Amino acid sequence: MLGFGPKLPLSRDAEHGIYTLTTSYSEQIQQNFKNLLLTAPGERIMNPDFGVGLRHFLFEQKTTAIPSIRQRIKEQVRKYLPFIEITSITFDRDQEESFSRDSLMLSLSVAYTVPSINLNSSIILSSDGINKL
Repeated sequence: MLGFGPKLPLSRDAEHGIYTLTTSYSEQIQQNFKNLLLTAPGERIMNPDFGVGLRHFLFEQKTTAIPSIRQRIKEQVRKYLPFIEITSITFDRDQEESFSRDSLMLSLSVAYTVPSINLNSSIILSSDGINKL
């Protein structure tokens, strides 16, 4: 088997055919999880509930956005990626309260495991990176 699916963003690759492919379970799971986090509800055709929609929270107050983001991530993973177990959801304010209180930036780190393939990994996103995607 050459790969599991096209690697995003799409890029040409002569080795795998037309497009570069993900070549491991961990890489495919990471890509699917990131897609779930960044897709806005209503953006996916025929599946209007799919996605956490992190971009919707870019201009919200941190004190109200953080609990909503945490809840939305847990709900979406439970529904669309049930093989993933979230071990922690950390925001930059959890690391350094004094810095984040005055900061306009918010970073998110989601640590997770996939017991069936013995995978421990994490996804780290920041508000400037979310806005550019």
